[in-house]
Amino acid sequence: MAIDPSPDAFRELMVDDEPSLDEVMACVFGVQRHEVRTYRTLLDTPGSTVEELAAELDRDRSNVNRSLSTLREKGLAKRERRLLDGGGHVYQYTATPLDDARELMHETLDQWTAAVHERIDEFDATDV
Repeated sequence: MAIDPSPDAFRELMVDDEPSLDEVMACVFGVQRHEVRTYRTLLDTPGSTVEELAAELDRDRSNVNRSLSTLREKGLAKRERRLLDGGGHVYQYTATPLDDARELMHETLDQWTAAVHERIDEFDATDV
């Protein structure tokens, strides 16, 4: 997982008196707002398929698929394969519970902070 929150997003987050969950998640995980919206929808509708999410979010299936891939990459969603009675299969997606997502946010931010501290410690007179 990348430990590189967007500097611009981080700056905006620090200026806001009460940033929303969407703003914090977008900043910390480097995801788009529509991906956070997909995550929140999954929280409300666990076990959803891409088709169901596309209808709920009023978005194209390919866009929902990309959002789900990003969420899975960031550890914010999981995918399970379900066999269909008539043959074939479908993937169902479930959001990482909010408590676990909060912990991931803390861990991600801690990793980023540690990386910045290491970089600061590397500076010497030749960097001035």
